[in-house]
Amino acid sequence: MAAKTFPIEAGHIMMFARSIGDPNPVYYDAEAAKKTEAGGVIAPPTFVQSSAQFDPDYFLRPKIGQPWFGSGKNPTGITRAPGGGGGGGGGGGGLHAEQHYEYHRPLRAGDVLTATTFPGKTWEKEGKRSGKLVFSESVTEYRNQDGELVVTARGVGVRTERPVEQPAKKEA
Repeated sequence: MAAKTFPIEAGHIMMFARSIGDPNPVYYDAEAAKKTEAGGVIAPPTFVQSSAQFDPDYFLRPKIGQPWFGSGKNPTGITRAPGGGGGGGGGGGGLHAEQHYEYHRPLRAGDVLTATTFPGKTWEKEGKRSGKLVFSESVTEYRNQDGELVVTARGVGVRTERPVEQPAKKEA
């Protein structure tokens, strides 16, 4: 999920590039960036994903005094109902399977993006160990302050029909 509006700031671009270990000066050095095809400082390819941090209700964002899902093997503070795996339908689990970004123009410091998210395609496939796999695409369009389409992001999630059975442990 993305925030409805998302300001692109030079400092955020620089910190994001540093966090992913990309030293390209086009992400922080205005003078060097002027000499490139982009003609100025631009954001790295996956930068729009950070728009979630501008959404106060983003489900992976910790909230003071409230249990949250966490990012480890097990949820932190949240107890799931029996059979409630990965969000909606079935008794299996769910996961983020793919992410695609289509750039229509570079993201520039000073842009203010507006995000609109809508459902994409849905398809099914029979799994070998967990039954039916249900794939769902979510599409987010990011438009700049002039209404121009800047980025189209497509994420694919997959839910299993039932949990994958773990092999029995061998006793020593």
